Parts: sequence; C-alpha cells; structure tokens
Amino acid sequence: MVQEGFGLTGHISSSLERLAADGWIAVAPALYHRFGSPVFDYSDPTGATAAMGRLAGDEVDSDVDVSADILVERGVPRTRQTIIGFCLGGTVAFHTAVRGTVAAAVSFYGGGIRLGRFGQPCLLDQAPGLKSPWLGLYGDQDPYIASADVEALRDVVAQTAAKAEIARYPTAGHGFTSFDRADYDADAAADAWRRCLDWLRAHVA
Repeated sequence: MVQEGFGLTGHISSSLERLAADGWIAVAPALYHRFGSPVFDYSDPTGATAAMGRLAGDEVDSDVDVSADILVERGVPRTRQTIIGFCLGGTVAFHTAVRGTVAAAVSFYGGGIRLGRFGQPCLLDQAPGLKSPWLGLYGDQDPYIASADVEALRDVVAQTAAKAEIARYPTAGHGFTSFDRADYDADAAADAWRRCLDWLRAHVA
C-alpha cells in the first residue's frame, strides 16, 4: 500500500488494518524516509506538495521493489502481490502496473494524468504500456484531477491488452476515502473499497 501525499497518515494505517482483517499481508513503504518520514496535517497541503516534489521516480520504484522483497520473505511470491495507492500512491500504483511487477493494481485518485511526476512521464504517456490489471477510482468533484482527464485515461487504457477499469463518483472529491478529511464521502468510500477488494481477489488466485 502506497501512502498519500501527506505521508503515512492514520488513514493509511487504518487501511492496512482493514486489509489485514480481510486476510491480506500488507506493507506500506515510507516514501519520505530519505528526509525524515514526515507526516503532514491535512491543513498543510503546502508541506505535502513540497515533500512530493522531493521524490525521484527511481527511488520510489526501489522502495516499492524492496517492499515486494519483504513480502517474498513472508512467503508471498510476486505473482500473488498487488499494489494499492492513494493520491501520490495512486500514481505510483499505476506506474507499477505499467512495469508489470504485480498481479493487480488499484489507484485511488491517482494524479499526474497529464503532467508527469517524480521525473517520470505522465499517466497518459505511460498508459499504452500498461501490463498488470489496473483499477482507477476517482471523484468528479476532485479539484486536482479533471474528469475529462480521467476519461482520456480511460480511452487509452481501453486500447491496451491489460484488463483495466475506471469508476467515477459524482459527489466525491479528492481524498474521499479518508475518514478524517473534509472530502470524506462515506458512500463513495464504501463502494470504492468494495471494488478494490473485489479487484484484488479477482486477479490473485
């Protein structure tokens, strides 16, 4: 599970617990570990944005791969591993699906659709190379991710050999699954989490 822009927040911890309760072994890399692993309050988007700007794509890929190695040590082969990401983590999850190193990927409001992040191409440019099954979950009221961009991404991934789906929630904003954010949308969050688990189960024997 890949963190949101604010760091390894309570939302990430609770999501890990929910996965464990469902029978999954889960690990969340601290992507900000190279500069102290800060966690930002949701009232401090400036701090979170600055931290995101310090990330480098090759280092993020390395952190994801080390997390995969940890799971292998716990007896989970890479062919049975999946990735889930929120916000910046959603971007990472999509890129990992393009790399094809997981059995399935889920992005909760993953940005960078038209503008690249971490020194990597934008999602639209990466999308033709999608290899792993990918599910994208987006809110129509998200001020950072335009629904038109989401639809453009849907069009591109539909042309790939990989199985891909996108679900949009008309009333949901950015961070709609996080219970301690102003944008929390209980109905959308519940449906998105259900879709996430169904997606993982469908692609991991």
